[in-house]
Parts: sequence; structure tokens; C-alpha cells
Amino acid sequence: MKHSLHPGAWWLWALGLATAASRTTNPLLLLLIAAVAGYVVAARRTDAPWARSYGVFLRLGLLVLGIRVIAFTLLGSPIPGTHILFTLPEIPLPEWAKGVRLGGPLSLEGFLFAAYGALRLAVLLACVGAANALANPARLLRSLPGALYEAGVAVVVALTFAPNLVADAQRLRSARRLRGRSEKGVKVLLTIGVPVLEGALERSVNLAAAMDTRGFGRQADVPRRVRLTTAVLTLAGLLGCCVAAYGLLGADGAAWALPLLGIGAVAAAGGLLLGGRRAVRTRYRPDRWDLRAWLVAGSGVAVAAGMLLCGPAYADILNPPPVPLTAPTLPLLPAAVVLLGLLPAFVAPAPVRRSVAKAKETRK
Repeated sequence: MKHSLHPGAWWLWALGLATAASRTTNPLLLLLIAAVAGYVVAARRTDAPWARSYGVFLRLGLLVLGIRVIAFTLLGSPIPGTHILFTLPEIPLPEWAKGVRLGGPLSLEGFLFAAYGALRLAVLLACVGAANALANPARLLRSLPGALYEAGVAVVVALTFAPNLVADAQRLRSARRLRGRSEKGVKVLLTIGVPVLEGALERSVNLAAAMDTRGFGRQADVPRRVRLTTAVLTLAGLLGCCVAAYGLLGADGAAWALPLLGIGAVAAAGGLLLGGRRAVRTRYRPDRWDLRAWLVAGSGVAVAAGMLLCGPAYADILNPPPVPLTAPTLPLLPAAVVLLGLLPAFVAPAPVRRSVAKAKETRK
């Protein structure tokens, strides 16, 4: 614990970068956000199995980008354009499919509009992958408030499945490489796909069963009115936060979404505090939220808040219109705000490699 950071700080940092990415379709800013996330991951991730999942999220983002571009090429886009790249044979459709087009001309304006939207989704996946690579999922679940202990056993399966999946896939590929067999191709993917999925799910379920055996979801008896108040506050607060987050994604939702987000956060916090009275489980060596955790989480919050504040002044630059066709420019102030996300690479504790730790123990 001495050389580790609270996992919640990494998730707040990553969600701040994801919020900034959701506010723009400027490819230069999106690539800058992805570069910031990648640099921090390269500087501060460990060699644990779950830390290797970042590359999988990057490949998934590239897959999403390719699917979006191919779908746009085949189905077309309502975005008008004057720069026609090429024209595909158009397939006639029945009358009930009016408005849907297969083939036809492909304009550069529409193509860039689709590519920018897909790039934003790919960067969002990269931010989530950064959080998965930097935050220990087991420690994150151990830091859950008492009101969420009931869902902890189910959540642990979801949060540990992807890291275990990556670790099992790399283990099987290494085994095939040592035996002199091919590790690439569709046939190899079909051969190792089922064992990888089965092994990752089995390890996640075993971890959940171990948590259940140790009394992870054990509860104390509290009055019925306290349970009802806890459920109402938690549910209303989380729903308010979800609606507010959806409103913040829109161009004109900040006026009502920010107050709703504050009210929802207060209600959810009250529900979690009341729900903590039902928890009877103690924590062994709990993670401490120290100054470095505040700096890491604060950098992500600063990036998100800065992009929200820059939105009205840089509306046409953050979200360039597809028509008329113009080259994207990099705004200096939003770029400087994004660069605040590099702070964890310098203030977060340096990762302790397990190989180095074993070498030190051997010398002792």
C-alpha cells in the first residue's frame, strides 16, 4: 500500500478525461486526450495482469472506428457535401425503407463527420481502458461504501472479467509460441477463444465466491424506515446524476444539468452514508485518500470543468461543422486544459515492478 494510489482517484481522473472527450469532435483535441491518457498509463502502470488490458481497449477503439467508417461508406450519410470521393453502385430499396440508402456517392464532408464521431468514441474507450490499467479492481471494490456491499459480489465479476480475459489470452498465446505453434489468424482465435472465455469467467466467479464466503455482503439489522430512506435517496440521487450527465453531453444542457448533478450527488451521498450503517464488515489496511490522490483526481476534474467552461467560447472549434469543409485547428486554451491531465504522471507514486521486488528479496 505504501507505493500505491487509491483506485478511486484513477477512475475520477479517467472519467474527467472522458468527459472532456465527450465535449468535442475536434480530431486534434481528441488525439491529444488519447496521448495524455497513454502517456500516464505508460509512466504509472504496473506489470500486474490486469494492467495489460489497455492495449485491448485501444484495439477495440480502432475496431469501432473501422466499423463506423465502413457503415458510413455503405449506408451513406445525410450530411450534404460537394467533394465527392467516389460513387458506389446504389441498391434500390422498397418504399417502406424510404430514407435508407445503400451505396451511392461518398462525400468527403460526410466521411470526416463520421470519422470524427467514431474517433470520439474510440478516445472514450481509451480513457476507460486507462482506468482499468491503472486501478486495481480488487482494491477498488474493497473501497466501496457500505451501502454498495450487496452489489459488490456481482460487480466483482464484471470488473475482473476483462483483466482476467486479457491475462488468459496472453498466457495461452505464450504457451503456443513456446510449442512452436502459430499465434495469429482466425483459426487460432477460434481455438483459444472458448478456453479464454471460460477461464476468465471461472476466475471471476471464484473471486466473487471467496468474497461471499468471507462475509462481504453481511448486513446488520436496521429499522425499516432507515432502509426505505436509504433506497429512496440512493436511487433518486443516482438517477439524477445519470440525467445530469446526459444533459451535460448536449450543447445547452449545462444550465440545468449542473444544479441537478449537485442535488443528485448530495442525495446519493446521503443514501450511501445511511446505507453504511448496515455494514458490519471491517476493512484490513484500508486505502487512504492522501494528497497525491487529491491531485490525481483533481487533475481529471479540472480537465472536465475546463472543457465545459471553454464550450461556449470555442463552440465552432471544439465541434467543427462538417459543411463547409475546413481544416481542424488546435485551440490553445482547451489544449492547455487537456495537458493538466498529465499531472498524475509526475505526482502519482512510481509503480513497483514485481520482478524488481523479487530481485530485492532474493538479494536479502
